[in-house]
Amino acid sequence: MVCVIIAAAGQGKRMGSGINKVLLPLAGKAVLVHTVLAAAAVEAVGRVIITAAGEDIEAIRTLLASNNLSVPWQVVAGGIERQHSIANALALIPDTTDIVVVHDGARPLAGAHLFDQVVAAARQYNAAIAAVPVKDTIKSVDAAGWVMNTPDRRKLWAVQTPQAFAAGLLKKAYARAAEESYIGTDDAGLVERLGTGVQIVQGDYQNIKITTPEDLVFAEAILAKRQEAVTMIRTGIGYDVHRLVPGRKLILGGVNVPYGLGLDGHSDADVLLHAIKDALLGAAALGDIGRHFPDTDGRYKGISSLVLLAEVRVILAGHGYTVNNIDATIVAQKPKLASYIAKMNENIAVTLGIGSSQVNVKATTTEGLGFAGQEQGIAAYAAVTIISARL
Repeated sequence: MVCVIIAAAGQGKRMGSGINKVLLPLAGKAVLVHTVLAAAAVEAVGRVIITAAGEDIEAIRTLLASNNLSVPWQVVAGGIERQHSIANALALIPDTTDIVVVHDGARPLAGAHLFDQVVAAARQYNAAIAAVPVKDTIKSVDAAGWVMNTPDRRKLWAVQTPQAFAAGLLKKAYARAAEESYIGTDDAGLVERLGTGVQIVQGDYQNIKITTPEDLVFAEAILAKRQEAVTMIRTGIGYDVHRLVPGRKLILGGVNVPYGLGLDGHSDADVLLHAIKDALLGAAALGDIGRHFPDTDGRYKGISSLVLLAEVRVILAGHGYTVNNIDATIVAQKPKLASYIAKMNENIAVTLGIGSSQVNVKATTTEGLGFAGQEQGIAAYAAVTIISARL
């Protein structure tokens, strides 16, 4: 189960409003309500815990109770530091929790898609954070106001939330910080102190943190634009087939399936991913994989189809599309594939930056009929939908 902890115990002094900034109105709802509703809308989320300053607890409970959240939720008293507040919430997460997501209550514009991405990455890497490349040149400056150096902007990312972690890992990081009386600036920083790597997930420049009055104005404008947006949904279908031959690995959905035969082809001949890529490109009216990755190009000799799937994601993004869902079927008499399907779903979801619930791979036989039934080859069908938001 995924549990989301929303940090809302700060005072927001830079807002200058005299009340907690997360309680300020934004497009007809409190900032915090937008944030909690976004987290609760994520399919994988099973519980939401909100940290609050003592004087705000009842107000927040009243606000959330009136919004009929679709998942169980509770409000817990925060501490002196944000880190203490998250520790209080961590102590309350259910034992069935495998992934903990930490999100700022003052970031009301993070969409369900971003939550899905960090959760999927955390399942694979144990720790993942949303972040965006820094746009401006950054200077390191001393106390007297003199420039000390200019870091390489290409290596700099501005960190956001949500941040997602394996539950046991985050608890261990918080326990270590408490033992050493260490206060960090974000949750990933505590995990990094354990020597654990943290994976970056492409965030969203619209995922701003409400800190000053100007931020509320920007957030209002973004929400207004989103409400005006017309979403275009496009569909695509894909089909591919490869011959089974000796001396080749059998790669399906990025999984090396143990078998005496493999699929023949210029790349790794992953028939499932080939069908999916063709369907995605077709949905966007962008041709097929032969157009983008021709078998006459030596660069693609033996290449992993997961690498090419990642390139298709970039191509789609460049034309304003994101993947909504994938439904695919592998047609093979042998080998039996049921035990490998979950890993195929995960590989595809992570590569495309979508949630595992958006991918559904199936396998079937042909009862001995045709080339697949006679074990001469394997085929795959794919149906996909992609989304383009036109403002």
